[in-house]
Amino acid sequence: MFTIRKATVADCDLINRLAQQSFPATYRDILSPEQIDYMMDWMYAPANIRKQMEAEGHVYLLAYNPGEQPVGYVSVQPEGANTFHLQKIYVLPSCQGQHCGRFLFEQAVSYIKSVHPAPCLMELNVNRHNKALHFYEHMGMRKLREGDFPIGNGYYMNDYIMGLDI
Repeated sequence: MFTIRKATVADCDLINRLAQQSFPATYRDILSPEQIDYMMDWMYAPANIRKQMEAEGHVYLLAYNPGEQPVGYVSVQPEGANTFHLQKIYVLPSCQGQHCGRFLFEQAVSYIKSVHPAPCLMELNVNRHNKALHFYEHMGMRKLREGDFPIGNGYYMNDYIMGLDI
């Protein structure tokens, strides 16, 4: 139903546009508008996406619907010898409930297996009040720890760190 494509730096504006539609919708009942704006710039300004790709090792995968419209993205980053971090996974609100999140999650796992065939761990941070927590548990992830992580400007990410053995 969906197709996947590895993003390049030429896709930074596209990822930014997808984020502008999905990120605030995900967090509007959890975070203040000011924190959402701060995080959008911190994570999704095109220059910051480019930096993530070129300097920080993020690999973005873009999901497309059958009409070849981009509908979501996931990003994975290596962290150490046997750990990867699923940094971002978002689906446009209009496409939620169509299994695109599952598709993106499975593509992230497949990507990790393709670059690291040995057993490893995939971690992700999820806000403790995000309804996606249940999705991640359904996908086999378990809570490893929790924390309040300062991100600047007096803001924190209040997250569970979840893990999946791959």
